[in-house]
Amino acid sequence: MALSQIASRFSFAANCDLFRTKYSGLPVGMGGRRALFSHPVSLSLRGSSDSRRIESLVSNASVVGAAEVGTVVIEGPGLAPSHVLAGGPLPLGATACDGGVNFAIYSSCATAAVLCLFTISDLKTNRVTEEVVLDPLVNKTGDVWHVFLQGEFENMLYGYKFDGKRSPEKGHYFDFSRILLDPYAKAVISREEYGIPGPGGDCWPQMAGMIPVLKNEVCINFDWEGDMPLQYPQKDLIIYEMHLRGFTMHDSSEIDSRGTYLGAIRKLDYLKGLGINCIELMPCQEFNELEYFSHNSVLGENKLNFWGYSTINYFSPMIRYSSVGASNCGLDAINEFKTFVREAHKRGIEVLLDVVFNHTAEGNENGPIFSFRGIDNSTYYMLAPKGEFYNYSGCGNTFNCNHPVVRQFIIDCLRYWATEMHIDGFRFDLASIMTRGCSLCDPVNVFGKPIEGDMLTTGAPLNSPSLIEMISNDPILSKVKLIAEAWDAGGLYQVGSFPHFGIWSEWNGKYRDIVRQFIKGTDGFSGAFAQCLCGSPDLYQEGGRKPCNSINFICAHDGFTLADLVTYNNKYNMPNGEDNRDGENHNLSWNCGEEGEFVSISVRRLRKRQMRNFFLSLMVSQGTPMICMGDEYGHTKGGNNNTYCHDNYLNYFRWDRKEESSDFYRFCCLMIKFRHGCESFGLDKFPTAERLQWHGHHPGIPDWSETSRFVAFSMTDEMKGEIYVAFNTSHLPVTVSLPIRPGFQWEPLVDTGKFSPYDFLSDDLPDRAIATKLFEDLQKWNEKEIEFQLLLIRISTLHSISE
Repeated sequence: MALSQIASRFSFAANCDLFRTKYSGLPVGMGGRRALFSHPVSLSLRGSSDSRRIESLVSNASVVGAAEVGTVVIEGPGLAPSHVLAGGPLPLGATACDGGVNFAIYSSCATAAVLCLFTISDLKTNRVTEEVVLDPLVNKTGDVWHVFLQGEFENMLYGYKFDGKRSPEKGHYFDFSRILLDPYAKAVISREEYGIPGPGGDCWPQMAGMIPVLKNEVCINFDWEGDMPLQYPQKDLIIYEMHLRGFTMHDSSEIDSRGTYLGAIRKLDYLKGLGINCIELMPCQEFNELEYFSHNSVLGENKLNFWGYSTINYFSPMIRYSSVGASNCGLDAINEFKTFVREAHKRGIEVLLDVVFNHTAEGNENGPIFSFRGIDNSTYYMLAPKGEFYNYSGCGNTFNCNHPVVRQFIIDCLRYWATEMHIDGFRFDLASIMTRGCSLCDPVNVFGKPIEGDMLTTGAPLNSPSLIEMISNDPILSKVKLIAEAWDAGGLYQVGSFPHFGIWSEWNGKYRDIVRQFIKGTDGFSGAFAQCLCGSPDLYQEGGRKPCNSINFICAHDGFTLADLVTYNNKYNMPNGEDNRDGENHNLSWNCGEEGEFVSISVRRLRKRQMRNFFLSLMVSQGTPMICMGDEYGHTKGGNNNTYCHDNYLNYFRWDRKEESSDFYRFCCLMIKFRHGCESFGLDKFPTAERLQWHGHHPGIPDWSETSRFVAFSMTDEMKGEIYVAFNTSHLPVTVSLPIRPGFQWEPLVDTGKFSPYDFLSDDLPDRAIATKLFEDLQKWNEKEIEFQLLLIRISTLHSISE
């Protein structure tokens, strides 16, 4: 019997025994494998050095069906001797087991597969340390290729090569010369330094995945120090959308390890002081910041993918956000991310992760091939009948989310981040793509022939998308926070109608647009603004959801910052290098009378007032408020509303500016603290007339006409007694009468028309008693009538006169 045949028989027989013990949930014998014993095949081993050796050890067989057993031993430079066994198909990815590592990867159309092993030094020189050629008769079960390597693989990396017919018109892009990333790799290693190309200026150097080793298994190696999910009720959250690198990268942060997970840990106390109890991290899964690398002649620097909405690998944290880089083959970076989550939890701050399952960084047919496309393009991407890429994401391709294999991949990924990384929830970028039918949604595919009248096609919106149903009913994922950006670039807009299964929340883009228009004084929005104040019951009540399912925001990472919203009527995106064509043109902004930053003092004061008006609106609305990083001090991007490509001051948190804008920062801190202290602004149900009253210029007589720019309401509160809130967005002052409460008097708290510190009369304000007394006298003199200026908001608590 040939050595290769002995090796194959040994690999298969030994593996059957291994997986009976390690994976007891699988069928004994792994299905029909024993029939393969009569078909011995060759298992090839290709190394990068002549030092590799193959040995044969023959002994009596202990498994039925094999008379002889052989062992193949591989050895290469920097690679400990390893026995090559057949392996098993589950779980997918590289899994450390007693005595070695099992590798398993899905590819339905590949005709050949090779496992490539690297040392760190060989990867840097684009050299494969060792190749293991997989035999489809031994190393394949169904559509899963697999192999088990016995031995030690510390500080080793891996990838795959797949061969098959290259026919783009049928959706196949196999290229046997490319080494591909395993979608299930837990850490991705390539360049170590952020923003710096590889040797020879290569922006896409070879990437490889970390091989886990049992003694360094991440779940064993990291000390969570008893960390447990905080599980805050969503109605109590104040969400802070944060860019991990941008948060500490500016020199004024005055810390070591700027722009890293470690650096962000050192600034968590700032967020706690602000009153934040939930961080929404912009993408921190592995992406290539050099994807758009080119010289930007406008700013004289390089253009990068700063935001990170172009994922390479969904399991790996962004390695170049780590202060330790790729040390320990990425394991140290994983642990640094875990440390960030653990330390946030210690401070009472949950961590949500912004995930991008709508597309990948492989782009369209002209994009790079580094993982999904080279492994099984027709499975992972949504394709037209002739192989063209559907582009519902606006980024060249669309992830085939509702394909059975892809949706299981997404479930596995989310579970990993929730259980292994302790993430508290997810925000899904362009989540409407996750509701579109996959490439299998075609009558010809299902029934073998067209069905008359059947309109279900690839990409069509599904009433009950299988992926959303699986996530919503998953025993783990159904318990974390799930937030949808309920639209996509293909025109599907589902705010208020996203298939929610009673647990999904939505970025409420309608709230943003309505509040912007009402606060800047546009007619016809008083009634819609009142709906926003109540948590948008017009969108969420009928479907059985709650106010907290509305994620309220005025500004987010894309679009104007809060300061730019009141500074610019037009976008100024020339620094992006696209001739100002990119970015949203419909910003609903108002510059308060003069364009740009260099304006008169009166305009500056009006802008500050408008910023207070926006922030106060956010804090007194039912629903879950979200603040964009830097808005609490008035961060400006100079009117650029699409700063995706700038690794500079435009996107960096300016710790020096925070001190310069201490008045607005103070206002934001006090408003957040006030909301936390109120029971009535985080209701579990939509408010009713039992506790909410609407008012106009006179109590109980609201004005919902098209020309009304005045909205006022009072709300009973278990903590504060009663609160009165009034908004006047007209350029003219009005006189109003406050509701009469016999035996009580109103006490002023907030007036956005006043300068700091009198915009918020906090308890520690030295002149607070004087201001309160003046307000009481004004009520007496004018029979409880108060004159409003351009936009005056008063929130007053009710106290007994006897107090």
